[in-house]
Amino acid sequence: MALLMLISRILNFSSHDMAIDLGTVNTVVYLRDRGIVLNEASVVALETRDGVSRVKSVGNDAKLMMGKTPAGIQAVRPLRDGVIADLGVAEQMIKHFIDKALGGPSRFPRRPKIVICVPSGSTSVERRAIRDAAFNAGASKVFLIEEPMAAAIGAGLPVTEPTGAMVVDIGGGTTEVAILSLRGLAYSTSVRFGGDKMDEAISSFIRRKHNLMIGEATAERVKHGIGAANAPDGEGPEMKVKGRDLVTGRPVELTITQAEVAQAIAEPVGQIVRATMSALENTAPELAADIVDRGIVLTGGGALLARIDEVIAQATGLPVAVADDALICVAMGAGQALEDAKYAGVLAIS
Repeated sequence: MALLMLISRILNFSSHDMAIDLGTVNTVVYLRDRGIVLNEASVVALETRDGVSRVKSVGNDAKLMMGKTPAGIQAVRPLRDGVIADLGVAEQMIKHFIDKALGGPSRFPRRPKIVICVPSGSTSVERRAIRDAAFNAGASKVFLIEEPMAAAIGAGLPVTEPTGAMVVDIGGGTTEVAILSLRGLAYSTSVRFGGDKMDEAISSFIRRKHNLMIGEATAERVKHGIGAANAPDGEGPEMKVKGRDLVTGRPVELTITQAEVAQAIAEPVGQIVRATMSALENTAPELAADIVDRGIVLTGGGALLARIDEVIAQATGLPVAVADDALICVAMGAGQALEDAKYAGVLAIS
């Protein structure tokens, strides 16, 4: 308790301080005492003139440009597989989101303390890149929290108690599987399979089966519209898809069924199931007994995929539930760690 009080005094958070779920697909910002204030796409549009690149737009506005930009403008995603792929662009994106969360750029220096979520399987180099990007974007101090811990806190699991809890956080770039107890990860694994791999699988399947080339945004719409982990009735709902015919080169439209989408994403879903089974196989017996009682909680955008909970429940034989507000669970958990002293021990101080 004395250690937690000491850490809490060191943190000394103010009203400008925030928690950021820096995701591959979306970035969610939690502002102290206000809750979620921003949820936008992790996309930056860069305009290049005379060999110099500058930021044209960030977030949802930039996402609308993906696949539709003219020469001289490029829409990029600075994060891949849950970690920073382009440090300079990531800094610009984080700075934009910080300013937007605080109500716009200020004439006075505001250097908030920031809690940032990181994948449990990220390397020290990848974590340093995230810290550096946040510092360069204007943070006065950076604290890291592992994504499965933040997801478990956001889902309301008893992570501070001597009891086992299991969370599967299915994000855009990675899937985090963890067994938690007493403010720590008793076991965790991270696989680089998530929503992005599903989008790629859908695009590849349609190209192979129908000779139709579709864009990244279209594949994502198909996943959100009729995506499912399985299709027990064999067909399910249908969706019209537009793209370029690889044989004739002409724009065409065709109809895709839910059964086809389930077949397309079978490999990424299988990887998520295997990661979950691996975690259970490496769980201590006493913690396993607690998980039998409590079951598995799914968080992240991938948890919203139709029937993913049924597929995992069938493979594990355990009850599986999708958390409330699964899409923002990680940011909510990081925000609670920011505000509640009892979670101070889960933050890594930079």
